[in-house]
Amino acid sequence: MDTSTFSRHAGAASARKPSAAGLEALPKSAGLVPIREIGARYRPQILWHLLQLEAHDRYLRFGYAASDEQIRRYVEGLDFERDQVFGIFNRKLELIAMAHLAHPHDLAQAGFAEFGVSVARHARGRGYGALLFERAALHAINHGVDTLYIQALSENAAMLHIARKAGAQIERAGSESEAHLHLPAANFRTRLDQLLADHVGHVDYWLKSEASTWRDVLGSPPSDDDAPPTGA
Repeated sequence: MDTSTFSRHAGAASARKPSAAGLEALPKSAGLVPIREIGARYRPQILWHLLQLEAHDRYLRFGYAASDEQIRRYVEGLDFERDQVFGIFNRKLELIAMAHLAHPHDLAQAGFAEFGVSVARHARGRGYGALLFERAALHAINHGVDTLYIQALSENAAMLHIARKAGAQIERAGSESEAHLHLPAANFRTRLDQLLADHVGHVDYWLKSEASTWRDVLGSPPSDDDAPPTGA
């Protein structure tokens, strides 16, 4: 979502810090679905993923009916030095789900970050959105973020369900809803979890890259990517 309205509610959000206990309700099976933090060299994959979204899905993701050109500008404007992008790749190394953890300049020092997510239509129903939320929240915790913010259209039931399940406080204002989730302090367990998640994501991508290279050499087709992973 556009962060232009973010600052209007920062003061109110900091005064209403919901419990972080809801984080325990998030799925703890991220190890079954490797998630990779990706950088600037993945802009083409990010662009491809977002351009595949249908009109209504773009509307839910960005809060407006984003055109191809607007999506291109969004991708070109991603600041990988400031923000984090997390992705889930299939066996063909296609980006099928991604999350953007943004740190707006005017609110980063106050400990705020904003979360946005998109999942390819054929990959939905597997809990990828919730797993990406868990991964982004873990990174935020370990980097001193106090409050995770989500702005979504009120009709975006999937996004609001993820936020509500995590224990976020949700406020509705007409066609838009805002969620604020107060995060706990980092500890040894959260840092270890992030190291493990990073390692699994890197190894998984490397294995898929190697498999893709051998498929090209041997001329064999990739296996079915539409089957949901075990436990997801």
